[in-house]
Amino acid sequence: MSAPLRDLIVPLGTSVRAALAPLDRAGAGFLMVVRGDGTLAGVLTDGDIRRALLAGVTVDHAIDTVMPPSCVSLPVESTTTTINAALSGRIAFVPLVDAAGRPVDYASHSHHRRYPVMEPLLDGNEADYVLECVRTAWVSSQGRFVGMFEQMMADFHGVPHALAVCNGTAALHLALVSLGIGAGDEVIVPDFTFASTASVVIHAGATPVFVDVDPRTWTIDVDAVERAITPRTKAVMPVHLYGYPCDMPRLMALARVHRLRIIEDAAEALGARVGGRLAGSFGDASAFSFFGNKTITTGEGGMLLFRDAAVYERARMLRDHGMSRERRYWHLEAGFNYRLTNLQAAIGVAQMERVESILARKRALAARYDAALAGTPGLTLPPRTPGVDPVFWLYTIMIAPNAGLTRDDLAQRLVLNGIETRPTFYPVHVMPPFERFAAGAAFPATEALAAAGLSLPSAVTLADADIDAVAGAIKTILRIRGMAVSAGSVE
Repeated sequence: MSAPLRDLIVPLGTSVRAALAPLDRAGAGFLMVVRGDGTLAGVLTDGDIRRALLAGVTVDHAIDTVMPPSCVSLPVESTTTTINAALSGRIAFVPLVDAAGRPVDYASHSHHRRYPVMEPLLDGNEADYVLECVRTAWVSSQGRFVGMFEQMMADFHGVPHALAVCNGTAALHLALVSLGIGAGDEVIVPDFTFASTASVVIHAGATPVFVDVDPRTWTIDVDAVERAITPRTKAVMPVHLYGYPCDMPRLMALARVHRLRIIEDAAEALGARVGGRLAGSFGDASAFSFFGNKTITTGEGGMLLFRDAAVYERARMLRDHGMSRERRYWHLEAGFNYRLTNLQAAIGVAQMERVESILARKRALAARYDAALAGTPGLTLPPRTPGVDPVFWLYTIMIAPNAGLTRDDLAQRLVLNGIETRPTFYPVHVMPPFERFAAGAAFPATEALAAAGLSLPSAVTLADADIDAVAGAIKTILRIRGMAVSAGSVE
């Protein structure tokens, strides 16, 4: 959705102070100025105002003295080719006028362009492999692609056993049950995560114990984990949040001392490394998600990695209704139907065939954001720590109080520029199903991050110019807000 046209039009004679208010609300970086009869008189940008203020113009001057003497406009019926030719060099937007010269629309690089938070890249062998499934009728949970996908994930992570399942939540639940974690047990989970991390503990019959995250990394605080251990603690479920891996070496050392199981929630962290080792290759089990917005996708789907052959075999049996592999339709336990279809696995195989290039693009996008947004007042960029190589599934920033507007204010202005964003997760402990497990504990880091975090467009389908446009829009919005606040145009 773009800014409504009415919010981008001001009459001649408007003061700079008054013009800053709609400029701030729209977040587009420009206004169209009209005469009394509604015809276009010119355009006004935040840059025009900034330069005028530096030259000594006050905010009480009329915009007539600030805006350039001429502007480029086009008839509303202009072709796309003509409009694109005009949108070049220093011209970022063009008013589109009717036969009488009244502005009825505008063109810009973002006006008719959508910048998605995430979208899948499906330009490899996905269609061919799915068609093979259809033509051979292997469309359910049997077929060659399921085993291929499992082997590719196991080989990629250097872990002996991989088990494909229907989604990432099922993977986490199956990991808990297969490791024998249930009633009377406690599982330590971070408060800053997606709800399924805690939900599966409850579904397994165990008790989630929430701990805060480290404000420097946004992932589980190992010191808080140590303080939370009791005689009932059986496992820790670290979450590699937004593609940034936890401090697994410290966590594994702590687990060895206290004989705890480690189940890595690596749903968002395929390809991330810590100490040169892939996230998902440390724990007793690790779970991945292949939902449509993940780094690689099968539409819906998940994967479990195991080091212990016996635990893997139990999980494999439980995945398929608890059925014996030696005696068909003989059920050894009350299991689940957590199987992945051959159709989905076919997509996963095609995705894994070029996983390295996908990961390289994710890292390049993050590096471009880093360079474009570095030093921007009011923004905190994602963590960067020596020895940690994140993949930044979602490139997520924090909006500080000195930005002059809230996270939600920024998101609202960005969507008017065609830029999708996503707020960070709520603290798990504040939501109705989980409140009773918080026991009055404090989670200051989680609460601060949850209130201020915003995930930016992070799809590998975005071009470098798209990342530059998103970063440019953010800086423009913050700059306009600063001028509007200084002029007293907003509270």
